[in-house]
Amino acid sequence: MAARRSIGIVLNGVTGRMGYRQHLVRSLLAIREQGGVALPGGEHIWPEPILLGRDPDKLAGIAARHGLSEWTTDLDAALARPDVEIYFDAQVTQQREKAIRQAIAAGKHVYTEKPLAESSAAAEELAELARLAGIRNGVVQDKLFLPGLRKLKRLIDGGFFGRILSVRGEFGYWVFEGDWQPAQRPSWNYRLADGGGIVMDMFPHWNYVLEELFGAVRSVQATTATHIPRRVDERGEQYAADADDAAYAIFELDGGVIAQINSSWAVRVNRDELVEFQVDGTHGSAVAGLRGCRIQHRATTPKPVWNPDLPLTGASFRDQWCEVPDNDEFDNGFKAQWEAFLRHVVGGEAFHWDFASGARGVRLAEAGLRSAREGRRIELGGA
Repeated sequence: MAARRSIGIVLNGVTGRMGYRQHLVRSLLAIREQGGVALPGGEHIWPEPILLGRDPDKLAGIAARHGLSEWTTDLDAALARPDVEIYFDAQVTQQREKAIRQAIAAGKHVYTEKPLAESSAAAEELAELARLAGIRNGVVQDKLFLPGLRKLKRLIDGGFFGRILSVRGEFGYWVFEGDWQPAQRPSWNYRLADGGGIVMDMFPHWNYVLEELFGAVRSVQATTATHIPRRVDERGEQYAADADDAAYAIFELDGGVIAQINSSWAVRVNRDELVEFQVDGTHGSAVAGLRGCRIQHRATTPKPVWNPDLPLTGASFRDQWCEVPDNDEFDNGFKAQWEAFLRHVVGGEAFHWDFASGARGVRLAEAGLRSAREGRRIELGGA
């Protein structure tokens, strides 16, 4: 049996949807089920979760359900434990900065959901505090680890597109208002006072996707909307939904690439996946989603002629694209990044999805909100 290197991990916010489903069950417990994370020398990193939250009954229930024994409602006590090396935060954004500061002060490595903080100034300060403390740090950037985007990255690295011209992204789905059907997202997402809004939720995602695949964002022009102004919360009570629930944005990137991304919780899905990116280049195009990726090379590009008076004959345009094969095994994106962070902490492997990257995502969200507020294009300047 391979030697185990146990590592204590405080999971704050584990009673929430993302903290529980993606980070505990599908990441850390899945890592334990596979025997840990292998290191080059044959040793395996073995995560030891310590569940943290505000509701002791929920924590005890989760622990019992999964055969875990460690849980607490006391952050200070959890951070004081000598066997704890990593603090992870999946709380609502408003609670995150204070807890991360405590973890840094306690000398713990920190991994966190995005956004890193409520403002870019606070996010940049956290990045600097982490650097000065010498702790390893990371921000969840799960979409980079999805099969569809990994296939897209493979195409980019292989030169498939030639010169990339543009990116068009569509993200979103209809979130029920909560009256005749329960909403599938928590009500705080739609209240500004609670840190809600689709721009602060999704623009940090778009920043790292654009930055890593196509180029750093240099400017943004955005229009936001609150399409559904009243919703019903988890208690069945109506409330004013004053946060933005849709954003329509144009991003200019390094190298001249133009990206347009629509983000909406008030749209009905007529595409293969909940998020899709179409990339057009001089030599070929691709449409990538969460899992799939379809391509059309310039040699197989049809030659449409505009004639609205005649029906389309032959194969549909969608049928003239080819599916990119997997050619690899793709694991859960959250789990894949957890494994990378654990190897970073224990084995010193490179990990560039850090607080500085997370701070750039918050800065883009702020610029998008400012653009919508002022009705103009906002330059971001240097990274």
